[in-house]
Amino acid sequence: MRYHNLIFFHFPIMKKPFLKNIPILLVIFLAGSVGFTSCKKNVDTNNFASSDEDSLKYLMYQTMQVSFADGGRDKSTDLPTYYWYSTVPKLDPFSASYPTANDLLQKIKTYAINPQNGKPFDKYSFLDNGKVSDQIQGGIAGDFGMQVSYASDGTNYMLYVLYSDKNSPAGMQGISRGWQITAINGDANIAYDGQNGTNVQKVNKAVYADATTTFTFKTIDKTIVTKTLTKSTYQINPVLFDTVYSKNGKSIGYFVFNTFSNVTNTNGTTLTKQEIDRVFSKFATANISSLIVDLRYNGGGSVNTAEYLDSAIAPSSVAGKLMYKYLYNDKLTAVAPQIGLNENVFFKGGGNLNLSNVFFIGSRNTASASELTLNNLKPYMNVKLVGQTTYGKPVGFFSFSLSIFKNKVETFLADLYAINFETRNAANQGGYFDGINPDITATDYINVPWGSGGDDNLQKIFSYLGVGNLQAESSLQKMQKDNSLRIGLPSPFEPLRFNGMVDYKVSRQIENSLKKNNLQLK
Repeated sequence: MRYHNLIFFHFPIMKKPFLKNIPILLVIFLAGSVGFTSCKKNVDTNNFASSDEDSLKYLMYQTMQVSFADGGRDKSTDLPTYYWYSTVPKLDPFSASYPTANDLLQKIKTYAINPQNGKPFDKYSFLDNGKVSDQIQGGIAGDFGMQVSYASDGTNYMLYVLYSDKNSPAGMQGISRGWQITAINGDANIAYDGQNGTNVQKVNKAVYADATTTFTFKTIDKTIVTKTLTKSTYQINPVLFDTVYSKNGKSIGYFVFNTFSNVTNTNGTTLTKQEIDRVFSKFATANISSLIVDLRYNGGGSVNTAEYLDSAIAPSSVAGKLMYKYLYNDKLTAVAPQIGLNENVFFKGGGNLNLSNVFFIGSRNTASASELTLNNLKPYMNVKLVGQTTYGKPVGFFSFSLSIFKNKVETFLADLYAINFETRNAANQGGYFDGINPDITATDYINVPWGSGGDDNLQKIFSYLGVGNLQAESSLQKMQKDNSLRIGLPSPFEPLRFNGMVDYKVSRQIENSLKKNNLQLK
């Protein structure tokens, strides 16, 4: 379902007729390491578009490359929102070369080239049907709540559960990380057969598309169980696991944080905030000296949550100091103060932990707000990334909800997430388009349960802290020594959770600044 519990602001902005009564729904999404503003576009396109798809192409192009004013229709205003708009030549959105809006978007994404690798910068921009708002701002999902992936023992490929949400249909039936799936709907022919293989497509449909599926599992203790899952709507619990380790007189806090769903929304405090507060209260009581934040499958979420988590981790001495800053295209930069776009974000305060070390566990699935969170802390704390190189997403979006009116009836077309800005930390560190490299390399053995001493990431951290002994051996040597270990393959499946961030902070800032100061665009 589409998350409708949103605030709509109508801001009459003077002196520029094209900006009168722009309906702006300002919600900040950061799908990279940043935040973005969401603007609601309700436009009657009967006069210039022959179909809904043509309307969507037109509104998308206008918003990205021309102006976000007047629902994307105004051609006289030079206010493009796309971060790399200047690299894109003039295109005809109605051209037959682009049958769909997505085709046009894919073309636009090819123009800004990263000189470091010769590839397009933009591997992020996309169109969405409203699911993003449900998950990030609403904290609501409607699926099995289970992410799966193939893994190898060096010879054979098997299907495993990477994780399950505690509140989901899978979590409620006790399905957990490390369980092997041996059959689906009684069919044992589910072996890996390539990224687009028949078996892979069959698994993808059964796990992520079908409403009801029966799975046969082999649990951690080798017990065979059968579970039937039915999709249902549930409140996302972002904390998959948490504990405190006591080693050689040292207390070490550890938790698995799986998505940055918002800490606040129009309904008030969320489950995400409650869970973060619970975990950090537990850590404070245990007087931990080191913290491990496991983000290995976390693709992002709310910028508010990233800031809240950073403030809980950082020392109190950071209060008032720069947390991170935004970079926009030249056109938005020129009017940023007038329309309330953040340029600098400061720590409001720090936490009550006295930490000597902060470890983040990451992988190629670690993106967006996850990368933002660890990058923000680097100038102020001893931060170490353990695991593998992260995804690489130092940029983010404004989210534009594109709609048209036909016979006075609104038709929602799509939410547009096209890159609008970049972020840098207080030391001006950022630009990690190829990912953040680990300080300590570790292997993700996906059949090892959360918090287990057999987790290679935890073993490497304990060794670093001097509270564990670790032999220098490759993942292959380790698997030969312990033939129960399984290394995950590059997943052929889409992530269960969205890579993005949502916040109402900028929407409130813009509303307040316009009301208080009657600001005008010059």
